Amino acid sequence: MKLTKHTLQEIDFLKGTAVPPSNIFNLPEKVVQFGTGILLRGLIDYFIDRANRQRTFNGRVVVIKSTDKGGADEFQEQDGLYTHVVRGIQEGKTVDQTIVNSSISRVLSARSEWEEIMKCAINPDIEVIVSNTTEVGIALLDGDKITAKPPTSFPGKLLAILQARYAAGLPGFVIVPTELIVDNGQKLEDIVLTLAKQNQLDTAFIKWISEANQFCSSLVDRIVPGKLPDTDRNFDYTDDLAILSEPYSLWAIEASNSKVNEVLSFAKANKGVVIAPDITKYRELKLRLLNGTHTLSSGIGVLAGIETVKEGMKDEALSGFIETLMMQELAPAISGPSLLVDEARSYGQTVLDRFRNPFIHHKWLSITLQYSSKIKMRDLPILLKHYEQKSDVPSLFALGFAAFICFMKSEAKGEEYYGTANGKDYLIQDDNAGYLSDLWKKYGAEKIANAVLRDESLWGADLTRLPGFEKDVSEKLSLISSGGMRAALQTVL
Repeated sequence: MKLTKHTLQEIDFLKGTAVPPSNIFNLPEKVVQFGTGILLRGLIDYFIDRANRQRTFNGRVVVIKSTDKGGADEFQEQDGLYTHVVRGIQEGKTVDQTIVNSSISRVLSARSEWEEIMKCAINPDIEVIVSNTTEVGIALLDGDKITAKPPTSFPGKLLAILQARYAAGLPGFVIVPTELIVDNGQKLEDIVLTLAKQNQLDTAFIKWISEANQFCSSLVDRIVPGKLPDTDRNFDYTDDLAILSEPYSLWAIEASNSKVNEVLSFAKANKGVVIAPDITKYRELKLRLLNGTHTLSSGIGVLAGIETVKEGMKDEALSGFIETLMMQELAPAISGPSLLVDEARSYGQTVLDRFRNPFIHHKWLSITLQYSSKIKMRDLPILLKHYEQKSDVPSLFALGFAAFICFMKSEAKGEEYYGTANGKDYLIQDDNAGYLSDLWKKYGAEKIANAVLRDESLWGADLTRLPGFEKDVSEKLSLISSGGMRAALQTVL
């Protein structure tokens, strides 16, 4: 039996399953959400659903997806319902919770249902816009026309919605992007204003964008590795949208305007939602220690033949690398007057516990998605901060970088690029895969480290100028090439 609104009364749910009360389906739509991804469903929609059950928000979510899919749409088939299983260790106790999330009212396609989306723009009940369009979604597309149906970029679509809202004489929105970009709210607002000027829109409207709308930078923190595996399902109904997440959850939203607190009333029902004037501390901890460690360890995991993060935490060498990297190199580098090193290490300890979660199957290979851009955004700022404080080479960071270079050695198969480790091919999903493959062919093993590190088109800086870094990366590349990834790990530790 498939999970739908009409089968809720027929399904024999396991004891303890949080099933939506019938009145939830009558709640008005209050949120427009750009993106159907698992992080949004496992965190943002989780918070909204939880608040609805406690009657502190009383609103549902209209989701906008960027493309049409062939065949029947899973969300439409299931009336937007999906099972969310929360498993892990929290405060020393095992958490195993099953929730049938009912926050999503409907899913609209930007490509084929743009007129319906524009009706949402003039719905006075809708006050919030959230997004997670990946890091490349918040970008200026010169020449994007908001008269198109739809505009091409996410900022272009948002601008069209704002224009319709303004024309209807309605109040502005609270707009909260969750893309993993520093100051994502400010950057989104800047791009929207630039597009408005490029499209030669009315100056009064452009002023209204800034004055009537609240663009809030935010940070999200929860490991949501993907769809719930069949082997982990403890229910007997059909749900093609079921997801798994860890118990830990954080949505830090930067705002000092009282209107934001009023509109985002779901924060009252969720201690994981933090609204504060400055979220720098939360961002640095999560972006550098959790995401930064994940990124620098991901290539090592793949090259060592270790499939998942939890398996890596059971491996003495890789777990030793992860803990030492986080506590001895990354945490001191990000510390300062507003973030003490002990505070960073305390957060790091919670991250290590989360990595050990026995219920989460988070594949190292999936973490390498857009590997080069993740290193640039998540890790290079830590490297540069390290050299501002010290002159010695961060040895484990260098090994992580060497593993990245080694991982990116590939051969083209059609339009895709594959590397090889432990006798198995792996798919490289990185916009720079072809470019780095060509660098390997041009410079070979002896000169590849210099070629990659000095490439300012990749990093925005010449990393060979950092004292000793190129030499250390080159030596570790040689260790990996001669003895394998596991041998290199043992040597460094």
